[in-house]
Amino acid sequence: MTVNGTDPEQETPEQAPATVLLVEDEPSIADVLAIALRYHRFEVMTAGTVRQALTLTERTRPDVALLDIMLPDGDGRALGRELRARQPDLALVFLTARDAPAEVVGALGFSDDYITKPFNIDEVIARIRAVLRRTRATDVLPQRPPLTYGDLELDEATYTAHRAGRTVQLTPTEYALLRFLVRNGGRVVPKEQLLRHVWQFEHAATAESTVVETYISYLRRKLDALGPPLITTRRGVGYGLAAAT
Repeated sequence: MTVNGTDPEQETPEQAPATVLLVEDEPSIADVLAIALRYHRFEVMTAGTVRQALTLTERTRPDVALLDIMLPDGDGRALGRELRARQPDLALVFLTARDAPAEVVGALGFSDDYITKPFNIDEVIARIRAVLRRTRATDVLPQRPPLTYGDLELDEATYTAHRAGRTVQLTPTEYALLRFLVRNGGRVVPKEQLLRHVWQFEHAATAESTVVETYISYLRRKLDALGPPLITTRRGVGYGLAAAT
């Protein structure tokens, strides 16, 4: 792992300092991550256990939590659920040595991203910035009117969706994906374009493309329970929305 990458003096306003809750029980990894995050002008709170993390968040509200999954006194995923219950707008990114598909899907089910160990520090910083761009997007233009498509309405201030008059709670990444599809109307959006605009991946690898499929399935599960199927698939191309009625 190397501490290098973008010079913090060159950061844009979108990369303004944010508070990161870092929960990692291995001191060597925690130290390197904390140093790199502070170098890139993040405020950092560090904890090595679930108990310490919960205590820290009683006093300070972080913008993003970077959580190891295997902690000495509990499961990082359970910690993430507890933190999200306390602070619904908290962004969650998991660090894990487990890269089996079932583990990845389980982590993505309610988080915004995951990073497998061993990792590159530059990638960690880039992923955190990408998540914050999604979660903070609603702070930039809070007065925007809702986006509508048929019986679907997206609230730009709370990243929630309303379908047929009923509220659907979305994670920031689910909201960003659905918002991009709505903004493209009935057009089929290629997977590569979704990866660039929603996940900020410049080069779409095969493993990365499964992230899109996973989040599309989450959106379908939530939205289709309230009306006719909304998201369409063009095999080998990408995804779009059914014709608005």
